[in-house]
This record gives sequence, structure tokens and C-alpha cells, in this order.
Amino acid sequence: MMEEWLLIAFDSTQQALRAEMLLEYADIEIDLFPTPKDVTAGCALSILFPSKELLVVQNIIEQEKVEVRGIFIKNNLEKYEVI
Repeated sequence: MMEEWLLIAFDSTQQALRAEMLLEYADIEIDLFPTPKDVTAGCALSILFPSKELLVVQNIIEQEKVEVRGIFIKNNLEKYEVI
């Protein structure tokens, strides 16, 4: 079975790049990804990360006050929904 990945969407490129730097520094495997059409966000960049890292990612976002639009999961219909 493939590992499940979650998506963080942002309203600004600055916040996306800041999150990328912070998560890489924390040794979390991430992927920069174009924001999917079914996710409403002000930024064209999103970050994908393994779902097993959710708590660590949420802590970093909270502690570093990174502004995110939301964290999304892909449902059975291949659509993203907020978790």
C-alpha cells in the first residue's frame, strides 16, 4: 500500500517557502507541489508530506506561526478536503 500524503495550502508564497525551509530543517520529507484546483488558496505552491508526520508538522506550524490556508487530505473521490 502506498503511503498516504497530506497537503498544506498557503495564501502567500512567502509562507510556503518559509514552511518548506522549516520542515526541511526538521528532516521531514516534503514535496513542493502546484496547489490543486479543488483547493482554494492564494498561493500556487503547496507542500505535500507523509501523514505520519502530521503532529510534528502541526507543531512546527504553530510554534513558528506559519500562516496556512489549511491541511488537506485526498478523499476516495480524489478530491482534497480539510482535515
